[in-house]
Amino acid sequence: MPDGRVVARTISVVRIATSVFFILFGEYKLFGPGFSHGGFQEYLRGYIEGSAVGFYRPILAHVVLPHAVLLGYTVGAVEMFIGVSLLLGIWVRAASVLGVLHMLSMTLATWWEVGHNVPVWRYFGAELDHLPMLLLFVIFYASDAGRVWGLDGWRLRS
Repeated sequence: MPDGRVVARTISVVRIATSVFFILFGEYKLFGPGFSHGGFQEYLRGYIEGSAVGFYRPILAHVVLPHAVLLGYTVGAVEMFIGVSLLLGIWVRAASVLGVLHMLSMTLATWWEVGHNVPVWRYFGAELDHLPMLLLFVIFYASDAGRVWGLDGWRLRS
């Protein structure tokens, strides 16, 4: 059985690897016009028309869609914050909470993508790009993943 240091270092490696994804996600949303000025609206319309969970559709239609440009950039900024936070290991718990909320939002927006009345495993299978990330954020939060190889640990020691 591995000791705690090996586990903590492994979680830190996964934290840093995960940061790369979120920096890439945030970068293209923040620094290119394609997402916030058109792409986000297309995604939202698809979610509203079919894949979002019923109670989430009005939120997307009446709160998010009317402010899609601003919120598109906000999504990019949140993803960039998550990525940089995970990379540097600072404010990892706050970034993990945002990550869980973001992945829950994505799951609610895409839940019915496989259609209605299909076997339950298909819903979870279609969410393999959101649910594992959500679980990683739970692990990062619970393990306080910024303490090893991160600035959170440096702040605590000084």
